[in-house]
Amino acid sequence: MPSALSTEIRLAQRLVTLRQEKGWSLEKLADACAISRATLSRIERSETSPTASQLNQLCRVYGLTMSRLLSEVETPDNAHLSQEQQPLWQDKTSGFTRRNVSPPAAGFKAELIEGLLRSGAYIEYDQPPLPGIEQHIWMLAGVLLLTVEQRQWRLQAGDSLRFHLQGPGTFYAPDAEGAHYLLVVTR
Repeated sequence: MPSALSTEIRLAQRLVTLRQEKGWSLEKLADACAISRATLSRIERSETSPTASQLNQLCRVYGLTMSRLLSEVETPDNAHLSQEQQPLWQDKTSGFTRRNVSPPAAGFKAELIEGLLRSGAYIEYDQPPLPGIEQHIWMLAGVLLLTVEQRQWRLQAGDSLRFHLQGPGTFYAPDAEGAHYLLVVTR
C-alpha cells in the first residue's frame, strides 16, 4: 500500500489542482468552505492533514464524495485491488480511519468504504458533500451513534441502516470497543 505520507502529499496536490481548476484563490476557497486561509494553505502544502470535517467541507465545495476524492489520489483505474492497495486515510484528530474498498473506476455510482472509529471518536458534518446522496451502513463491530438530520440511531454489530443524506450528520463511537462498519455510498 502507498505510504500514508505519500497519500497525504498526493491529496494536497489534488486539492491544489481542484482549487486551480476553479480559478479560486485561497481566500475565495476559505469563504466557500469556512476553513481559514491559513489552514487551507497548510493543507495544500501537506504540512497538516485535513480532519474528516474539513475534508467533507472541501468535497462539498468541489462536488465530490470523500471516497471519490481519496480514490483520485490513489491507484489508477483498476477493477481489482488487494487489501494492501486499498487507499487508507486517517484523521488522527477525531480517531477516524477510512479505507476505500472499491477500486476507483469511472462509470460506477456506488462506493464501498470501511470505517473505523476509535472509542470516543466524534465526527460532525455540517452538510453532505453531495445533497441527497444515498448511504447504506452495516455495523461489523462495536456501537455507533449516528445522527442524520436530527434523527439518531444506535447501531451495533449486525445492524444496518439506509438513508438519503440531505443535511448535517454526526458519527460517535461511545463504547470502549469503538465502531467498525461498512458504508455504501451511491451517487
